[in-house]
Amino acid sequence: MAKKKKMSLAYQPLGFVLGWSGGWLAGLAFRKTWMAIRHEEDAPDALDKDRGWGEVLLAAAIQGAIFAVVRSAVDRAGAKAIERSTGTWPAGEKGGRD
Repeated sequence: MAKKKKMSLAYQPLGFVLGWSGGWLAGLAFRKTWMAIRHEEDAPDALDKDRGWGEVLLAAAIQGAIFAVVRSAVDRAGAKAIERSTGTWPAGEKGGRD
């Protein structure tokens, strides 16, 4: 049990770097996706006065989906790498962020 707790603490710095990198990658993926869908450089945000509800909510839904997928992929890859190198899964019994 103590080994799992130590592994979780050891994984935290790596998790931070992976999270930051994943956020950057997700942002890039969202910008490219929005450009492909709408042929616009900037996606609307909630306070864009000149954009309609549909466009703002579509952008938010796409952005949320991309961020969730990238975050999960990055977290899973990092955990698998730790498991391969140490033989221990970095999360607790339950796993996840709960």
